[in-house]
Amino acid sequence: MFESVITKEEVEQLELIQFKGPIHLIDSAREFEHSYDRIITQDCLGFDTETRPSFKKGRVYPTSLVQLASREEAWLIRVSRMGYPSGLQKIFSSDRILKVGTGLKDDLRKMKTDLDFEPGGFLDLQHYVEAFKIEEKGLRKLSAIILGRRISKSQQVSNWDADYLNEAQLRYAATDAWICLEIYETLKKSMADG
Repeated sequence: MFESVITKEEVEQLELIQFKGPIHLIDSAREFEHSYDRIITQDCLGFDTETRPSFKKGRVYPTSLVQLASREEAWLIRVSRMGYPSGLQKIFSSDRILKVGTGLKDDLRKMKTDLDFEPGGFLDLQHYVEAFKIEEKGLRKLSAIILGRRISKSQQVSNWDADYLNEAQLRYAATDAWICLEIYETLKKSMADG
């Protein structure tokens, strides 16, 4: 049903896809509380994190941004500025809310150095796609194979700790979380249809 691999050249031929819904940039506890009731009611969320890039060997920065996305809206939580609100800890530990991402092992390990929580309800697409005989693991290639669209990685090495995040950074960060949810929903539907 899905190709197992795709070339970089084939990916480049595809139409670009990005999240088009509202993006909530959260950098205070008050703003998080305002969004919390909406986030906690979701059954399934796309999940990703961004970290300020390091260009020195051995230098690793803490997580800058936690991205959560439903199909309709995205929440970008600037944990490097505000810390981790207790509500976020509840979301991360909840088995009721499925959080879908890629390469979660590194994201979760890094977050656990900043926050004491027991991860619950996380699904890593890198493992999930194996059941579909898909060999690719990168988000860009998974999007190409499963959705037939490519995502931009142009903002990947942005400074996520900058005082101001521009529109391109916000769309990129929201898309990375949202696309995980889109991929998961498409795979789940293909099983139901198959």
